[in-house]
Formats: sequence, C-alpha cells, structure tokens
Amino acid sequence: MGGITGVLILIIVVLIFTGKNKLPELGEGLGRTVRNFRRSMSEPDEVDITPRKKPGKDGPEPPRQ
Repeated sequence: MGGITGVLILIIVVLIFTGKNKLPELGEGLGRTVRNFRRSMSEPDEVDITPRKKPGKDGPEPPRQ
C-alpha cells in the first residue's frame, strides 16, 4: 500500500467512526498533542537528580534549589 493510499484509508475510517462534525475537534486535539510532545522533548527535566554531598565529608552541603 502506498503512502497516500494509506492516509486516504485512515481518513475514511476516522470519518466513519467519528463523523464529519467531530473531525475538527479531533484534528485540534492531535495538533495540541504533537505540540506538547515537541515542547517536552526540547525542555530540560524539571526534577534535579544531582546527588547531594554529605555534610562534613567534602565541605558544606550545597544549597537546594
């Protein structure tokens, strides 16, 4: 099956199951999902997993952020 044929079959199946009125909502949700995924891949993690030094061994404990 070619690329265009597969896309057309997918669109027809989606139209059958969702109806033409729900298609814009489905596209908007898919676009929002792709944007959020791309944003999450480019942003650094918010959780700092750097191990803290123990006080007394290597000096004072570094400040927590």
